[in-house]
Amino acid sequence: MAAAVQLDSLGVQFLLDRHRRPLTPVLARLRRARTRAWGIHDIDLAFEPGDSVALVGPSGSGKTTLLRAIAGVLPADAGRIVVSGRVGCLLSTDAGLLPALSGRENAALLAVLSGLSRANARAGLERIRSRSGLGAAFERQASSLSAGMRARLGLATAWESAPEILLLDEVHEALDQEFRDRIFSWADELTARGGIVIAAGQDLPLLGKMCRRGILLRSGTVRADGPFEQVEATYLRDE
Repeated sequence: MAAAVQLDSLGVQFLLDRHRRPLTPVLARLRRARTRAWGIHDIDLAFEPGDSVALVGPSGSGKTTLLRAIAGVLPADAGRIVVSGRVGCLLSTDAGLLPALSGRENAALLAVLSGLSRANARAGLERIRSRSGLGAAFERQASSLSAGMRARLGLATAWESAPEILLLDEVHEALDQEFRDRIFSWADELTARGGIVIAAGQDLPLLGKMCRRGILLRSGTVRADGPFEQVEATYLRDE
């Protein structure tokens, strides 16, 4: 495994309505939106095999935007992104889940969307059910599952696709302690194989257990990058 992520002068812009709410490109054209704002800008970062990285910073600092850009959900408006390796991501507890489908049906769909063949997705369903710890709830509609159960389902499905780069946006904070310990184990296993884990959140003790490196974002730019404990101290000192 030789996972890597390179960001050079990366910038992502948002189009805003008159209330400064983000618009999709289609709505922006229909409403002739002219206001633009940088979600992130001038980002120069490299993530190497074995990296476990925590993105920290206040709400609105650009953590989610950065993860979505790496995941390919948001295009770069400036600079470039180079990603080497299969990406597995969970950017919200509801990401990709269809409320009317069961946990099993959602797992099959998400597995295919992550790149598995239909046959491999079907073959992995029992592993996903076991790994998620949902038991009989795996057969229930997703709309009936709690946020923590949905996070379990999404993470277990993402792991089935054997990601080389795992992106997590606060979803680990919805998990109970038993499943958090399982995530720590998965993260250690992935980075030991040369993969990369990048997690964003506000639970600093949890991030410190999972990640060795920290990156502090403020106003869409990188303000600190280094060992997690040092970046955490900078963040708390500047609050």
